[in-house]
Amino acid sequence: MGLTTVNGLPAHPILIHFVVVLVLISAILLIVAVCWPAARVRLGLAPAVVALLTLVLVPITTDAGQWLKDQLPPDPLIDAHAELGEQMLFWSIGVFVLAAIWWIIHSKRFTEWRADRPSAPVWKVIVIAVAVISVLVAAGSMVQVYRIGESGAKAVWSDQIG
Repeated sequence: MGLTTVNGLPAHPILIHFVVVLVLISAILLIVAVCWPAARVRLGLAPAVVALLTLVLVPITTDAGQWLKDQLPPDPLIDAHAELGEQMLFWSIGVFVLAAIWWIIHSKRFTEWRADRPSAPVWKVIVIAVAVISVLVAAGSMVQVYRIGESGAKAVWSDQIG
């Protein structure tokens, strides 16, 4: 099935810390690359690489979470957390694809290729649309990781504290 335990402990609570950090870093890097051209040049491929690492780790973490869920008695709070967690893959795919597109359309090779073509207002519209969608998807991924974390905390701690 995958990585389920680490040193005899469930892997999910360990892995999720990496996912949370990577989701936030991926989203912030994408937003910075979109909104700050000088930073985009310096960041280069970093936003797409971090987003790819996030994309790889999300299903590993959700698989570990599913395994952990299967070890526990049925609980609607855990079910809600698992459902939200499964949605993170789609957000991670979106951030990765948009980071890759943003890098490609600003790469030297693509810019040179485009310079040989007649300039069209349509191109500006496309770039603006990709920028807006990138910021929205990056922000959405941060909101989603918060929602997942909140539901996970409720599932673990709601009967322990107040």
